Amino acid sequence: MAERKNDSSSKVNFTKTCNGHTIENVDELEKKTAASVCVNGSEAVNAGVEVANTEVEYIESENLSDLEDVDTCIEELLPGLESKDWVQVVESLNNVRRLSIFHREAMHSMLGDLIPLVVKSLKNPRSAVCKTAIMTSADIFSAYNDDLVEFLDPLLVQLLLKSSQDKRFVCEAAERALETLTTSVFPMSLLPKLQPYLKNRNPRIRAKASTCFSRSVPRLGVEGIHDYGIDKLIQVAASQLSDQLPESREAARTLLLELQTVYEKYPGLSTTVSEQPEISSWENFCQSKLSPLSAQAVLRVTTVAREGLIIGS
Repeated sequence: MAERKNDSSSKVNFTKTCNGHTIENVDELEKKTAASVCVNGSEAVNAGVEVANTEVEYIESENLSDLEDVDTCIEELLPGLESKDWVQVVESLNNVRRLSIFHREAMHSMLGDLIPLVVKSLKNPRSAVCKTAIMTSADIFSAYNDDLVEFLDPLLVQLLLKSSQDKRFVCEAAERALETLTTSVFPMSLLPKLQPYLKNRNPRIRAKASTCFSRSVPRLGVEGIHDYGIDKLIQVAASQLSDQLPESREAARTLLLELQTVYEKYPGLSTTVSEQPEISSWENFCQSKLSPLSAQAVLRVTTVAREGLIIGS
């Protein structure tokens, strides 16, 4: 089967039927083309073979339709994801998406077997499979929230990798999936999963993890920040201020400003301040928790931002 793909669009090319229907808005086109084929173990170059060349859209979650036969779909789901036929894999991934959206409970017990197969598709070098698996991950996050925590690690590392690569349409899809992750999984569970990637050797992975971390912290709320430890959070943010990539540094600045705002409203969040009231100011708090150089960098960022807000008001 020949594949023709265009990264600037949201379409891939293949043909497949499921229960008598073609997958995802297929325009059925068949044409003759020159291709290499194997005959008795030998390759015959430029042999005329008939190839189905059809165009398929990546369907957004809100536009997916429900399944007609849920029981049959569930029965065929895992074999479909394990298939060597990439078209069958894409079809099965889209059915995972439909089940997540329309029949969440019916697929819940399968998550332990299903997630490794989605991860396998995330690693697939074929863009159609990889991007569909990314979209599938986002729908799973939305459907199962904290029920996914025990299965999250392999999904997370693949999405961080995909969001860090140069292929734009895959990268953008992975970034959207990570955004969905940070709004779906409770940060008290997610932040410890993200934290190791803040020290990853790959600067792009660090940057994506920093962005996710910064986006998740505000969802903790005041009590959550207290329970997680504002002392720990400021140390994490300070460590990212000197990172190689601007994206990491910007995520750190955003997080520090959030922490400063919360701290100044609720100085008792830090156990140190409750024991030593003289460390109640933001400046003293930073100096008590960070090395002199880190404290200086943090205070420079938060002071400049605060002065900019005052001047702009």
